[in-house]
Amino acid sequence: MTRTLLGYISLAFVACLSMPLHAQSSTFNGTAALSSQLVDRGQAITGDTPILQGAASWTFPTEGTASQSLPSGWSLGLSGSAEVRSLDRLVEAMAQASRYWSLSSDWQMQVSLLYYRYPGSTGGSKAFDRAETGINWSYRDVLTAGLSAIHVIGAKNQRLRGAADINLHWPLTRHFSLSAGAGITQSLTAPYRPYRRVYASSYSHAYANYSDSTRANHYSYGHVGLLWSNGPWRIELDRIVTAPETQQQWANLDASRWVATISWSF
Repeated sequence: MTRTLLGYISLAFVACLSMPLHAQSSTFNGTAALSSQLVDRGQAITGDTPILQGAASWTFPTEGTASQSLPSGWSLGLSGSAEVRSLDRLVEAMAQASRYWSLSSDWQMQVSLLYYRYPGSTGGSKAFDRAETGINWSYRDVLTAGLSAIHVIGAKNQRLRGAADINLHWPLTRHFSLSAGAGITQSLTAPYRPYRRVYASSYSHAYANYSDSTRANHYSYGHVGLLWSNGPWRIELDRIVTAPETQQQWANLDASRWVATISWSF
């Protein structure tokens, strides 16, 4: 199953790479960022330590749409993250292939295939290696809503997980805007079965599974913060919010209450 998925992802990237033959032009964009912690859908991927991130994307508008403010076309994206204290080891890598359409002068839709890999960690982190298909709708640069179907690489349970997200960037002044988001997703790992027993994991922490405290098979998350932007520079400070049913799936890491990010685009 894993090889088949990787084969589909490879074919999608090859197909997107061939798009310049039928497109008017291609555009490259890059971003470098420094964050205080790496958090993914409310879950802490790393400890509370500085994270260096890099991302690159290529867009290929289709013929006859280059003059539109929101053209249709294809895009490819790659990104990677590493802890500043060990830059030689990635903690997250992502590849994306997308097709996007202009629905109107204000609305855009995008269908994406994504592959997430966490090569710099062990143990429970394998639960985060996954392939996703998603569909997103965007209103200008203000509102984005999306639905995702998630396949966990190597999971014993091969069923798809679902997720829904909504994000808002509301302008306040010339350089400042409100940043907020919320989502709900099915857990990438199976919920605990109801039985009375204490289990100690390889991470040297113990917890009890009681018949009246079974973990839910989903959790919700969100953030609210302030975003400053000026040309290629952005600084964002977010308050991370997790619902009571949220339980860490990996190494007992807790997401910081506040996450700060500074980025430069080119």
